[in-house]
Amino acid sequence: MRRMTNRRSARLLALITATAAIGALGVTLAPAGMGTGNDAGGSGSKGPVAVGHGGAVSSVDPDASAAGIKVLKQGGNAVDAAVATAAALGVTEPYSAGVGGGGYFVSYDAASGKVRTLDGRETAPKSADEKLFLEDGKALPFEEAVTSGLSVGTPGTAATWEQALDRWGSKSMGKVLAPAEKIASKGFEVDKTFRQQTADNEKRFRDFPATVDLFMPGGKLPEVGSTMRNPDLARTYKAMTREGADALYKGPVADDIVKTVQKPPVDPDSERKVRSGDLTREDLGDYEVKKQAPSRTGYRGLDVFSMAPSSSGGTTVGEALNILERSDLSKLSKKQLLHRYIEASRVAFADRGRWVGDPSAEDVPTKELLSQRFADSRSCLIKDDKVLKSPVAPGDPRDPSDCGSADKATRTPYEGESTTHLTTADKWGNVVSYTLTIEQTGGSGITVPGRGFLLNNELTDFSFEPVDPDVHDPNLPGPGKRPRSSMSPTIVLDEGKPAFALGSPGGATIITTVLQTMINHVDRGMPMDKALNAPRASQRNAEKTEIEPKLYDSDVRPGLEDIGHSFKEIPELGAATAVQPLRDGRWLAVAEKERRGGGSAMVVHPEK
Repeated sequence: MRRMTNRRSARLLALITATAAIGALGVTLAPAGMGTGNDAGGSGSKGPVAVGHGGAVSSVDPDASAAGIKVLKQGGNAVDAAVATAAALGVTEPYSAGVGGGGYFVSYDAASGKVRTLDGRETAPKSADEKLFLEDGKALPFEEAVTSGLSVGTPGTAATWEQALDRWGSKSMGKVLAPAEKIASKGFEVDKTFRQQTADNEKRFRDFPATVDLFMPGGKLPEVGSTMRNPDLARTYKAMTREGADALYKGPVADDIVKTVQKPPVDPDSERKVRSGDLTREDLGDYEVKKQAPSRTGYRGLDVFSMAPSSSGGTTVGEALNILERSDLSKLSKKQLLHRYIEASRVAFADRGRWVGDPSAEDVPTKELLSQRFADSRSCLIKDDKVLKSPVAPGDPRDPSDCGSADKATRTPYEGESTTHLTTADKWGNVVSYTLTIEQTGGSGITVPGRGFLLNNELTDFSFEPVDPDVHDPNLPGPGKRPRSSMSPTIVLDEGKPAFALGSPGGATIITTVLQTMINHVDRGMPMDKALNAPRASQRNAEKTEIEPKLYDSDVRPGLEDIGHSFKEIPELGAATAVQPLRDGRWLAVAEKERRGGGSAMVVHPEK
């Protein structure tokens, strides 16, 4: 009976929020001419909201969104558009994504009503073991591990694109890469974010001549408004057009990747100690994308689909939603709602750290972590008048006991906060939510000479050593193992039809960004553009909760501090995108207004 009531409530809420979104768009919709797809290769206009027919694309970059729109206009579907957008992001957002990295692809098929996923996460070399990041029995300093061949995992992005297109796409690799290849050849306009990210990485970039040649032509930081070209990447995309993903896993490009990892091309005058990795041609040739079932959680009558392990995104967002399911958040004050959200996140991260790793190497209790029974056993920890002391100890999802713990409390390790996310939809109702990454902003800092892309530092997502020697750590390195991720590409269905899709970059803050945006939209009834752009908080089983300035300076912070919360102000959390079908057949595409310089939402046939 409760399920039926929730179903009816969800449908009613969906109608209310969709209507509110349409009404709100009268004041939040971008000015005429913004958010309207254009031919890839020229500079698109940044608009954070777009409404119209024929399909939608939302990403952090206008040229990338335009590439996806172009493929939709050519008759491609949401999968084709997602790959086209991702390939363009490899040109215009090379410090966050590219064929040197990996990611997770979540797709809704309108014909069958099914949600499918691809795990394109990077893998450790077959020679890797738990001591990968240890020297003389001690863990390497994080900054030394990042900029090294040791941190480079076998890239999964190119294989993900090929698998997605072969299984669910309608266009060839060459067709969907064409817009990105054009951008790489003709160039894109450098914006403030690109220049700042280059400046932030300048010191380590200068240790690698190939990286300097590519991103700092003439040895200087690129000027805002200048044109950045990448003919090497254009040639790599041409090779993929001819040979598919094999171009990166079996051909000359593969040889160059291996050579670069095993003997990083460091400037002879550099004083940086850059360690070599042990990635081999066998590692590249044997890489496989995993086609697996999505994680699934029920919330307020909606079905929430995301990535199952090796990502912790689906299980951690799902557990937090299950913890909150028993509370009517719509009736709470802002202070009460934030308190419940923060505490649910704190508890879910405690369980994530103890139980989630690569299921090919670890016994991960995915079903149990997502059970309402386990969530109920954990929700009893949360009190309205006081704050849990962090770190919180994990529970045991296999044998839940009210407020019980399975092991001692451990801290949450650091994760790089780069990455990028895109969402697409087409005129047939197919939807894609895709998060891809090279880990740190700038990845390893090491460019494959002559190939136009940076290599990832994804293996630093492993625990360098056990977080606690007395507690099993499921995220230690191992041969061919995938490091635990927080990426949470999400598609939400209402009675089998898309309600919305969203995701975000941000390392471990991805989980809290997706969770908070969903609560804003589903429980608070905020239109999607407002839900996505609202100020954020992120609690990851730490003493302090990170919050953005608008929350830090708000009148709600003192009230939360009065019951024991402690906060750390940070400039921004995440850079989300979303798409949502409206009742009349139109699509709403939403991106950030300000975070990371603002995003770009576009539709095929925009509303005038």
